Amino acid sequence: MTPPTSLVLGATGFIGRWLALELLTQGHPVAAGLRGGAARDGELRRWLRLHGADTRALTTVAIDLTRPGLGLAPDDERHVSGVRDVFNLAALYRFGLSRAEARAANVEGAVHALRWAAERPELRRMVHLSGYRVGRTPSPAFPLPAREADRLYRKLGAYEASKAEGDAAVRVLALGLGVPLTVVSPSTVIGHSVTGEAGQYVGLASLVKQLAEGQLPALAGSRRTFVPVVAIDYLARFLAAVPTHDDGAVSTHTVLDPATPALPELIALLARNMRVNRPRLLVPVRLVRRLPRALTGVEEPETLSFLSTDRYDTASAERIALAAGLVHPPVAELLCRWADRLLADGFTGP
Repeated sequence: MTPPTSLVLGATGFIGRWLALELLTQGHPVAAGLRGGAARDGELRRWLRLHGADTRALTTVAIDLTRPGLGLAPDDERHVSGVRDVFNLAALYRFGLSRAEARAANVEGAVHALRWAAERPELRRMVHLSGYRVGRTPSPAFPLPAREADRLYRKLGAYEASKAEGDAAVRVLALGLGVPLTVVSPSTVIGHSVTGEAGQYVGLASLVKQLAEGQLPALAGSRRTFVPVVAIDYLARFLAAVPTHDDGAVSTHTVLDPATPALPELIALLARNMRVNRPRLLVPVRLVRRLPRALTGVEEPETLSFLSTDRYDTASAERIALAAGLVHPPVAELLCRWADRLLADGFTGP
């Protein structure tokens, strides 16, 4: 077997498996870092073959991001000793996490992956997947003073705060370690542009579920609330293109479709597609935060921080996309295909 040139950490996750599929389809030998090792190997290979990949170019290794050196056994370490591109897509994406849980995966795990990549003799690029509402500080600080860290976690909740802290950690440490780093911050990642196939059922997907079930009498936010989306296959192709088209010491790219309609229009579009009533009442987020969850229907208060009118600078991502020949699919069609697939799948994974 040809030695792998790329290592994908978090390869059984929603984004990770689509990236592994894209790399294999392009003819790159891939190593997939799996938590659980051999127990997850068959699951990943079945999914990849179902989507048309030749898995003979796939190597799987057992990893534990909470441990230095990724917890690699000696044999697995030898399998991936020559990789040149390391993609860290491993993260714990769940609301209601404890601070310790979130930090172990999203901060300490990110640091362990970066330090391991720094020791690769053939390393071309490390690609770290972040979040679109973090990493916008021009001069990140890590580690944070204890009081400032406490304030961050109180304000954002454990998930988003840990992603912000992990983002700062890799950007600061990469410079000192001499690791060529790209941080990719995608918006809400939804289904495949052709099939609508999803794989992630939190965040915006849970709002679609409430809409379909008639459990969304009001919408938090304003007429200008912007929750941008990106197709999973577009993001996978973007990530695969980064090592070829990016050469800065530390680069950051926000990846989203700027044509995404404002949230009330987005929900109205999906309501028409599903032939259900759309919510006509808009409730300011600051008021929703004060109301009981039983009254508002908000499943997890941490999600409210994503309901913003902010817009994002996508210029650097658009330059990569142009160089790689990437074009966003028509967003209205993408949203409707995704919602149709969510309904068909019963809002559950395979």
